[in-house]
Amino acid sequence: MNGGEAAEAVTGGDVKPAFRYDARLAGEIEARWQERWEREGTFDSPNPAGALAAGFERMAGRRKFYVLDMFPYPSGAGLHVGHPLGYIGTDVYARYRRMAGDHVLHTFGYDAFGLPAEQYAIDTGRHPRVTTEANIATMRRQLRRLGLGHDTRREVATTDVSYYRWTQWIFLRMFGSWADESGRARPIEELVAEFEAGRRETPDGRAWAELTDVERRRVVDGHRLAYVAEEPVNWCPGLGTVLANEEVTADGRSDVGNHPVHRRPLRQWMLRITAFADRLLADLDLVDWPEPIKQMQRNWIGAADGARIGLRVAGRPGASIEVFTTRPDTLHGATFVALSPGHPLVDGLVPEAWPDGTPHAWRFPEGVPAGFSAGFSAGFSAGGDGWTPRRAVAAYEETAARLGDRRRTGEPGTTGVFTGAYAINPVTGEPIPVFVAGHVLGGHGTGAVMGVPAHDQRDLDFARAFRLPVREVLRPPASWYAEQGLDNAEPASRWVTAFTGDGAYLVAPGPACRTVEEGVAASVGRLEERGLGRRARSYRLRDWLFSRQRYWGEPFPIVYDEHGQPVALPDEALPVRLPEMTDFRPRPHEDEAGEPVPPLARAAGWATVEMDLGDGRKKYRRELNTMPQWAGSCWYYLRYLDPANEEAFVDPEIERYWMSPKGDGGVDLYVGGVEHAVLHLLYVRFWHKVLYDLGHVSTREPFRRLYNQGYILADAFTDERGMYVPATEVVPADDGSLTHHGRPVSRRAGKMGKSRKNSVSPDEMYERYGADTLRLYEMAMGPLDAHRPWRTDDVVGVHRFLQRLWRSLVDEETGDVTVGDHAPDEETLRRLHRTIMAVRRDFDLLRFNTAVARLMELTAHTAAIAARDGRLPRAVAEPLVLLVAPLAPHVAEELWSRLGHAETLTYAPFPQADEALAAEPTVTIPVQVNGRTRFTVEVQADAAPGEIESIVTRSDAFARHTEGLTVARIVVVPGRIANIVAG
Repeated sequence: MNGGEAAEAVTGGDVKPAFRYDARLAGEIEARWQERWEREGTFDSPNPAGALAAGFERMAGRRKFYVLDMFPYPSGAGLHVGHPLGYIGTDVYARYRRMAGDHVLHTFGYDAFGLPAEQYAIDTGRHPRVTTEANIATMRRQLRRLGLGHDTRREVATTDVSYYRWTQWIFLRMFGSWADESGRARPIEELVAEFEAGRRETPDGRAWAELTDVERRRVVDGHRLAYVAEEPVNWCPGLGTVLANEEVTADGRSDVGNHPVHRRPLRQWMLRITAFADRLLADLDLVDWPEPIKQMQRNWIGAADGARIGLRVAGRPGASIEVFTTRPDTLHGATFVALSPGHPLVDGLVPEAWPDGTPHAWRFPEGVPAGFSAGFSAGFSAGGDGWTPRRAVAAYEETAARLGDRRRTGEPGTTGVFTGAYAINPVTGEPIPVFVAGHVLGGHGTGAVMGVPAHDQRDLDFARAFRLPVREVLRPPASWYAEQGLDNAEPASRWVTAFTGDGAYLVAPGPACRTVEEGVAASVGRLEERGLGRRARSYRLRDWLFSRQRYWGEPFPIVYDEHGQPVALPDEALPVRLPEMTDFRPRPHEDEAGEPVPPLARAAGWATVEMDLGDGRKKYRRELNTMPQWAGSCWYYLRYLDPANEEAFVDPEIERYWMSPKGDGGVDLYVGGVEHAVLHLLYVRFWHKVLYDLGHVSTREPFRRLYNQGYILADAFTDERGMYVPATEVVPADDGSLTHHGRPVSRRAGKMGKSRKNSVSPDEMYERYGADTLRLYEMAMGPLDAHRPWRTDDVVGVHRFLQRLWRSLVDEETGDVTVGDHAPDEETLRRLHRTIMAVRRDFDLLRFNTAVARLMELTAHTAAIAARDGRLPRAVAEPLVLLVAPLAPHVAEELWSRLGHAETLTYAPFPQADEALAAEPTVTIPVQVNGRTRFTVEVQADAAPGEIESIVTRSDAFARHTEGLTVARIVVVPGRIANIVAG
């Protein structure tokens, strides 16, 4: 409804003023301004070159600022009010930075490939492209209704062919690269040149010229950043695909569909992220990220310094087990070796029969947790002669595979089985038994550990379970024995707790070793001198499993030749389009033994292709797996910069402008949930470093500053079955009990979500209050980085604030602006400038909740003036509107327009505070010592007694006038006097 138009709103028989700010008027204002912003391209951020360069001259002299939201997945269920919390926060900040004079880039896109989208399509019986595009349209509509200031020309979706063409291009750069000893990506041609020149030896020592073409290719393929290998994976027969660790629940089932997941070896694409581990660690110092997030990445990479030691296998000439240990100084105390289930050496170690003297407990472990008991049931019933080492190990590994790494290592107690083999302790020369043990992970270190029970708690628990010797290498101090409730120098065989600190070496690894640090250094030196081991660093980080047996993902730009070796497609063959299929369901399997058959294998005419790749026209087999959902989200922030470029994934000039105008920058502010703290951020950093090494980007890190927004929490309710019921249908009784359709329910706190049936749609809030009220409420609920409970009834409070703001400037009956050109009184002027200073500071620090509180205080004051005088001074009204604009942009734009401004306020200068007016008024009070005035101090007029006392005691004059006296107390009369009572 425009300025002079008359309208009546009738609700429940009451006639409302025609121009009252309510949901109806808010909706009209919001729709009108959203259309204008879109029509005028208000939030378009011009590039310095290329297709989006128009208007760049308007931004001359402005500092660039790139604000980025974490790439969202377009859910089929639509948004609830918890989803846009971060999006509103970044929009408020981006709007503020524009008004503060920056050239801001803020846009949006959709991470639309992956298992959730495909499974949703399967469940609904519709093609994933159809459902994905519908989901994007719903999300786009809901977010547009919020008035988010995005440059919509830059929108991308990972499922767009024009986008995943460049995802494939980046993959080819990885396939065409290797990592040198410093952990830097280099073109594969440089590796070949080193082999040709003899500067690098081949694996078997032959000269490069002596190798066949196929052998050379295999050697080179073994160094590529993108390579094929047989790796243990999470195989889900019920879904017919491999799952990432994060897609498997703690009890070993698929997050989607709740199907059993098994560990098994499969030939898969891998990305060599481990080659970048040290740089991924070191370069965390370059970024402004929350320290807990940095620590989570450090822990995930899990760097540990120590030694790799080759343990000879008794009776097997040439066979050895490589272990990694951070405590080589305790090697003298190693009494067993433990291998991870599925370790590649296991099959070659296990004999046909148990060695003579094998203890009964090693063949029939006691105290096996419930998850393992089923795997050994056949052994217990078969009796000693029928339970061979091979049967025992096979049963154990089968059960371990069913449990998975997380559940297996989380089981109480220790589990394992003797392999029937012995290794030789290189220090003592004695044979020590080799076990397969549940607590050892194949993806950590070498997948083999030397067990030193006296000085590692897990080893001690294992040794006690299997009645293995416990031999101490370091003698604990007397205080340790006392803490453990042991007699002084109690033998290690009696210990319940392993000793891991500094102590006196009983068998020193070198002369004068008094600390663990000295002992480790000496022991590594001795191992290297004797050729028994070498200094090494181990990582928890494993190479990235990059294959999925699914349809809805990026096709690999790879084909296989007649030798089964991968061949890269040329850049001009990109994109490799995902073929249209009506039957895209993966084939489920009855058990884990089934071989995965990717849906693309059924794409007639696509799975094989005939082409000339440099050696004549041949038939090739395409890669039938697709990339994981992580692929597209690893580089989207770069495509936002130059989304229409068909010649490159980003123009170098444009990339430098937005990412590194002054040295090593990156995205200025990246906002998203803490749940992406490790994998997404680690994968993005890895891809970015590869692109940096190859000269395609100009910064070492992608994101300069990271900020994690909190969650919106909401009460959820479960019935007696433990099933969630709709929160809106729960009825409270007078006695505090809760029911759903007459049956009792229990309250549960947690995140808002569709699965908990406690979500609130933003559409509902738009209908009841308008988008500005929703924006303002979410920012006012609490600090942006904190979790906060949703209370629908509280929304009305911020809606009333906007109504008060509106009434301060607009007559609700006529729609006329009630603003005058008279000067404001001094108190109002001071309040205004104190608010400007505080709100600027709050916006700079992303403290939007306190900014809202300050604006509410100021608006209460201005509303009282407007009600009293009938008009608000323009000198107060205009800066007030500009202060509110980032938080509630629609109503602010409408008021700004009604105040006579033809241009949008998007680029209007944000108010600057007059420091003199913003300063709190001060008074000078006399300070007495025992009733006689000695000096004065200046304090704020409203300073509390405690604050005044603190100012007095910090004064230089206080020490001078109380020297030699004992101060008993200080009596303060606020605003008047302070008296020091001393004797």
